[in-house]
Amino acid sequence: MKNSSRFFENKDCEYFPCHQGLKEFNCLFCYCPFYTKEQCPGNPTYFEVQGNVTKDCSNCIYPHCPKNYDKIIEQLSR
Repeated sequence: MKNSSRFFENKDCEYFPCHQGLKEFNCLFCYCPFYTKEQCPGNPTYFEVQGNVTKDCSNCIYPHCPKNYDKIIEQLSR
């Protein structure tokens, strides 16, 4: 897929790819816009340390799938 306003793949990034298993990797949402949200369309895991719950998105590829761009924009515009 060609880089555009809806898709950006940064193969020069020192962390690329930060997740495995995608043929087309959208870096546009490098930092997930849902990280601080309780309602998340991805598949995060949660763990507790000393009574504090932490969201772990390291196995989630939702914001990096090009097909999810419209869904992400729709949820952010609410």
